[in-house]
Amino acid sequence: MAWRKLQGLTAVQVSERAGISRNTLRRVETGDTGVGMQAFLSVARALGVLEAIVKATDPYETDLGRARADEILPMRVRQ
Repeated sequence: MAWRKLQGLTAVQVSERAGISRNTLRRVETGDTGVGMQAFLSVARALGVLEAIVKATDPYETDLGRARADEILPMRVRQ
């Protein structure tokens, strides 16, 4: 909700951009764990924060993730 409000967007605007219902957006914004990942990612894309989420979950973006990946992942997965 904070990202939406900071951007001056209404719930209707974001739900339309994300291709989801207003009720689903409300569930995403309140942290309902029953909401599907696709809805969550659609909202992130509509708000322009999808890249930040992808980067935040990439293990290669941290020193620990890179070190551990080099230790335990086979070469074909690391490349």
